[in-house]
Amino acid sequence: MHIHILGICGTFMGSLAVLAKELGHRVTGSDANVYPPMSTQLEAQGIELMQGYDPAHLQPAPDLVVVGNALSRGNPAVEYVLNQGLPYVSGPQWLADHVLQGRWVLAAAGTHGKTTTSSMLAWVLEHAGMSPGFLIGGVPQNFGVSARLGGTPFFVVEADEYDSAFFDKRSKFVHYRPRTAILNNLEFDHADIFPDLAAIERQFHHLVRTVPGEGLIIHPQAEEALARVIKMGCWTPVQTTGDGGQWQARLLSADGSRFEVVFDGKVEGVVEWELTGQHNVANALACLAAARHVGVVPELGIAGLSGFKSVKRRMEKVAEVQGVTLYDDFAHHPTAIATTLDGLRKRVGAAQVIAVIEPRSNSMKLGAHRDGLADSVVQADRVFWYAPANLGWDLAASVAGSTVPTEVCDSLEAIIAGVKAVAAPGTQVVIMSNGGFGGLHGKLAQALK
Repeated sequence: MHIHILGICGTFMGSLAVLAKELGHRVTGSDANVYPPMSTQLEAQGIELMQGYDPAHLQPAPDLVVVGNALSRGNPAVEYVLNQGLPYVSGPQWLADHVLQGRWVLAAAGTHGKTTTSSMLAWVLEHAGMSPGFLIGGVPQNFGVSARLGGTPFFVVEADEYDSAFFDKRSKFVHYRPRTAILNNLEFDHADIFPDLAAIERQFHHLVRTVPGEGLIIHPQAEEALARVIKMGCWTPVQTTGDGGQWQARLLSADGSRFEVVFDGKVEGVVEWELTGQHNVANALACLAAARHVGVVPELGIAGLSGFKSVKRRMEKVAEVQGVTLYDDFAHHPTAIATTLDGLRKRVGAAQVIAVIEPRSNSMKLGAHRDGLADSVVQADRVFWYAPANLGWDLAASVAGSTVPTEVCDSLEAIIAGVKAVAAPGTQVVIMSNGGFGGLHGKLAQALK
């Protein structure tokens, strides 16, 4: 079967392409922006990529078109599909019908940490010899690919609350029907499709409704929005994590790189790993709870976590030049920015930390999070914000009250010059964006040489 994927370089759609290829289909795809890491992964799999949305990409007609949620009416490829009557489906629906049927699905949902938690869980199951399939919105470094079918009934999926397609406005995760569901946290995000937090809570409750009575739901005890979701009605056993929960962590190092795991009052072991930050400790507890649900004893899960290498673009060290360390991070919400910087600060102590941030997500472009930006960077020593001419709101005014020395730049060249002027041996530079950021990482590394 020839499947053509519209929006193939999105992290979800690219992962879908890998699974379709593994199932034996001929897979092609097109996207407005073809860039790594997804483009390199797809090309390595022998998947043909086309730039832009020219209807000619759909000639001769494929057997099925899978439409990414980034495409809307008016897009030339979408209009061609509709006018020609080509068979089409959303990505989540295709995944549910062709991959998840009959499998034990473990889903990681939440505003933050979905990619890292699902990567952790896939690795812990792999370490336990369970050979899971997975689809993750990033590239876990333990595997080197973002998706695979796996050799057993177990399948780990990153469960996103974003909508499914232009013709299906339900959250992606309602298609997945997990038996084990992690609800990591819940804050307002995706301001382009949700009017308020209550609307997102309703979608999370739609997910809760699909988890069987013999399944398991895992969530932090202290997360108020998730408590409200569960109160709407829950037909499934629940385990809680964090303060006051059944699964708890006792930090043995302030940066979260060593901690004791406690389940129902009993110490299960100590995680020692490369990761830092309270957010990753929380992710780990949820992962261990989910793994235990499919038969991985905590001691074995803890051993797996100690060998976990995180995900590309999640505090990924990309260069060290003249003693200056550069990290690439996906953070694009004030909470994620704050927790990432807090973890780094606890790891490096008094070393100079420079944050370079591009407000690129749809919510950021709409200015939905601007009030939280100034406070999100308090653990940095200096911040460079990128405000391109088409941003649409006054970033400089939003961060004017910051207690941290701040520069708002309208070009990559200005950012590079600014960082170069203040970076010294020992400086830690974190570049945060949910896109390619114009290749800033490589350009900055080159300039520092």
